[in-house]
Amino acid sequence: MSQYKKPEDQVLKESLTPEQYKITQLCGTEPPFRNAYWDNKSEGIYVDVVSGEPLFSSVDKFDSGTGWPSFTRPIEKENITYHQETDFMRRVEVRSLQADSHLGHVFEDGPLDDGGLRYCINSAALRFIPKEDLEKTGYGQYLALFKK
Repeated sequence: MSQYKKPEDQVLKESLTPEQYKITQLCGTEPPFRNAYWDNKSEGIYVDVVSGEPLFSSVDKFDSGTGWPSFTRPIEKENITYHQETDFMRRVEVRSLQADSHLGHVFEDGPLDDGGLRYCINSAALRFIPKEDLEKTGYGQYLALFKK
């Protein structure tokens, strides 16, 4: 059984900002270049704002020029699910496994030397945990990502 759970909808409405709720629960998209993490260069990990599931690391973050945080891979691939979209355009939506939060999309135009994928993620779907806080917030196992 996973330690990461999705709270009841009423709890989410009370604990998330309206933008976080719209993006994670209603498949919204935030504006580019006007979001919390698109240019964050601090070391740490990004977790699902709803459940706390570990999703991405600053080690795998890159500047895609799109105005959203972009990553080459998830830190725990089993925490991400993939869903084909064909309504607006053909693309692949990414969601968190336990909370089923809409995170963003994955595209095949990322850095080729890092696998060629670009996970384009909404900042509002994420909570950033700085490297120096990983241990005290229960994510200490991810400190190994930052050993040089």
